[in-house]
Amino acid sequence: MIIDGKKEAEILRAEIKKEIISLKDKTNRVPGLTVILVGDFAPSQIYVRNKEKNSKEVGINSNIIKYSKDVDEKEVLEKIKELNNDKDVSGILVQLPLPAQIDKEKIINSIDPSKDVDGFNPINVGNLASGYKAIVPCTPLGCLLLIKKIEKNLTGKHAVIVGRSNLNGKPMAQLLLKENCTVTILHSKTKDLKTECQKADILVAAVGVAKLIKADWIKKDSIVIDVGINKIGDKIVGDVNFDDVKDKVKAITPVPGGVGPMTIACLLKNTLECFKGR
Repeated sequence: MIIDGKKEAEILRAEIKKEIISLKDKTNRVPGLTVILVGDFAPSQIYVRNKEKNSKEVGINSNIIKYSKDVDEKEVLEKIKELNNDKDVSGILVQLPLPAQIDKEKIINSIDPSKDVDGFNPINVGNLASGYKAIVPCTPLGCLLLIKKIEKNLTGKHAVIVGRSNLNGKPMAQLLLKENCTVTILHSKTKDLKTECQKADILVAAVGVAKLIKADWIKKDSIVIDVGINKIGDKIVGDVNFDDVKDKVKAITPVPGGVGPMTIACLLKNTLECFKGR
């Protein structure tokens, strides 16, 4: 089965839109998302436009604040402080990457954890790791929702995550632990990636190596979630050799059209949750 991320994201967006309409009727207020964009990095501009379009479609007030690539760090920090205190702003997102003169860690730490829609602030990271209520990074959250569409009860499943980034691998592990999975994290220093992958009931590939995972790495009837976005010529491919693997597994996400649409839908979900939490 090929998991249709576009369709699942559409369903999630419809649910979010319905809830926002209901909340507006009760409170006469709607969630607000402010995105800070620094510089003119083309992919970032595309992502931000996409986020704005999706926000407006579900009824979230969307605002983009743009700075030139040579903006002073202090100016961005002052703007974040202002947004932290703005009652109309439910969520704040600083689009990464940032130019060299701006300390990413300092920027992320300055965002009010209750408005941190990316789930990157150390307070949210720590709460997630401790099993407490937290804002969860959008991509891992989207992956979990897709997995649970296929398999509602994950208790006792062996989940293998290829990649240990703060953005994807680590939070994905925490989410699957919370679902009572046995979790193995693999990375570039793992001795035998293939053998470890073969043990997976659920495999999440988030390592950024094109078509790394082949059919003989995969257990039959497993669930495979491909987070990778890699370019080969003019084609976008994942970390999994999709054509090799698709007929062997219970379910797999394609690239593109799998995890990507769910990531943006989960940003909207996080913005709504931040609004409800205030």
